[in-house]
Amino acid sequence: MQLSKNALSIINERNNLQLPAIAHLELPEKVLQFGTGVLLRGLPDYFIDKANKAGIFNGRVVIVKSTDKGGTDAFVTQQNLYTQCVQGIAQGQKVEEYIVNAAISRVISAATQWEAILACAENPAMEIIISNTTEVGITLTDDDVKATPPASFPCKLLAFLLRRYGYFKGDISKGMVIIPTELIPDNGKKLKAIVLELASRNHLGKDFINWLEKANHFCSSLVDRIVPGALPAAAHAAVEKELGYKDELMIMSEVYSLWAIEADDPKVNEILSFAKADSGVVIAPDINVFRELKLRLLNGTHTLSCGLAILAGIDTVKSAMDNAAMEAFISTLMKSEIIPAITDMHIREDAALRFAGNVLDRFRNPYIEHRWESITVQYTSKMRMRVVPFLQKHYQRSQEVPALTALGFAAYMQYIATAQAKLTDDAANAASIRKWQSQLDSPSLLEVLSDVTLWGIDLTGLKGFAHAVGIMVGALINEGAEDLIKRVSGELTY
Repeated sequence: MQLSKNALSIINERNNLQLPAIAHLELPEKVLQFGTGVLLRGLPDYFIDKANKAGIFNGRVVIVKSTDKGGTDAFVTQQNLYTQCVQGIAQGQKVEEYIVNAAISRVISAATQWEAILACAENPAMEIIISNTTEVGITLTDDDVKATPPASFPCKLLAFLLRRYGYFKGDISKGMVIIPTELIPDNGKKLKAIVLELASRNHLGKDFINWLEKANHFCSSLVDRIVPGALPAAAHAAVEKELGYKDELMIMSEVYSLWAIEADDPKVNEILSFAKADSGVVIAPDINVFRELKLRLLNGTHTLSCGLAILAGIDTVKSAMDNAAMEAFISTLMKSEIIPAITDMHIREDAALRFAGNVLDRFRNPYIEHRWESITVQYTSKMRMRVVPFLQKHYQRSQEVPALTALGFAAYMQYIATAQAKLTDDAANAASIRKWQSQLDSPSLLEVLSDVTLWGIDLTGLKGFAHAVGIMVGALINEGAEDLIKRVSGELTY
């Protein structure tokens, strides 16, 4: 039996399976979504479906398929229904639940059905636009708003808004709430600036540009949820057997979910009523706190741990959490070095500790194989962006060397020196790698750490840091990463 509207009445509901009511499939279209990817289906569409089931939002999503990759046959066959497998660890307990999501009403191809997409602008119930077109999608290019369709996402968005403006005769109440989820800071502000520039380049007139600015809300947002997408074949088959139906669109996600949306207008809160259904949706005037927590505690910990774990022969994040010594390193790094450095009047210690607890649960997720090697891609840039800023904050508060951060930095240098063949790191050029191969030579190490073009600052100016990194590099080589981690973990207290 294939998942579909007709199958819903036959499928047996159980404790860990949530089904939509037939009425949920008839709700009005309120959201236009640019992107069919699993992140959007696993996060925004998840929240919308949950709100619909709670009788709160009562609206569905029209998806715009912007690329030629992949077909939409499965969406048609299953009448846009799909199963989301939520699997992971929450507060130390294993979670496994299945949700049949009915948030999507239809999928439209921009390449072949552009007029149908523009027609959505004439729907008075349409209020929200969501996008995830990759970071490259939010870029300014010369584009024609009259093309069918325009080439870029910002110009497609502009064409939609132009049709809405014309159809509703410039009604200020018919603007949209626009929420990009692309992983760039201030994505809403950047998208708005590009759309306004394109409107000017396409000579769309002062009245329309004024409506663009006054009637529409471009909200920056931050998304945080691991959504690997399709389950492995064997796991997929096992879930289908357990649930009693086939589903070609089934996806898997972790338990943790966050969608932080930057807005301070009561009208935006009213339109985004789905936020009431889940504490994972946060609407706030400033979302930088959430970005800082994610960047330092999740991403920063990953970056400082990946080289060390690989050198110790540990291949996945879950395996690291199963290793007592490595788990102690990761936990103490977060709680004793990163959190004290980032907490201030904006980030409270209790909030940071709660976030750290969630991160540790996510690292322990037995359903996700997150390989450390994948985290080493653009390793140097990640160290500069994720680690150096909190290292500077640490030294603003204390002149004590953060020992675990120094060890993570040493492991990074040792990995760079020994992993040239499989290294994907634009910043670590050939000259730098040659220097790092002789890193036991103190002058070479100091030369690398003092390279402002790599780090943005001279790291040798941080009291004792370069000396500590040098000692750790020597220990890694002489003792080996595995034994060094065991020795260091035996000395940890937090």
